[in-house]
Amino acid sequence: MNTLKVTRLDITTALALAIGGIGGMAGSFAPAAEVRQALWAIDGVSLICASALLTVKYLRCGEDLLAAGFLVFTAGETLVLSGTAAGLTASVPSFVAGISLWAAALVILGIPRTFPIWGRIAGFVAALLFVVTAARIFGGEILVPTAAPLPTLGYPFLVLSFGGWIDRLIRPGKP
Repeated sequence: MNTLKVTRLDITTALALAIGGIGGMAGSFAPAAEVRQALWAIDGVSLICASALLTVKYLRCGEDLLAAGFLVFTAGETLVLSGTAAGLTASVPSFVAGISLWAAALVILGIPRTFPIWGRIAGFVAALLFVVTAARIFGGEILVPTAAPLPTLGYPFLVLSFGGWIDRLIRPGKP
């Protein structure tokens, strides 16, 4: 497999990550529940498709740790998406399970030096913020997905980590 050539699949995956990141951030600030849920549905489906494609890509390259990280991220995003239509309060159980898996995935994906350091650091920061959020929810506190400062503070760091993934997809030969 030529890892120095950008393929259509790489571009498609990068676009899905970008759509997911933009949709997720826009949904976090949407004033109406219907708009938020629609944007988060687009976000979730885009990120599930992108992370499934990245799982296959890195498995084929023999990068098992990265493939596993993207598989865990796929599972987490699936849980988050599953609660989206239920509304903010009703989605908390699937949301907390999903962000717990996001956090694990971001740590796994940050261990190898495949992605740019800035993206890996952003992923570690997002993971820490999601772990704190999850611990608070599992401890009995009710934190909806739009609560500030947590979990809302974690989203920009998550999206920044997507930027690192996108960077590697569209500039694979970059050291």
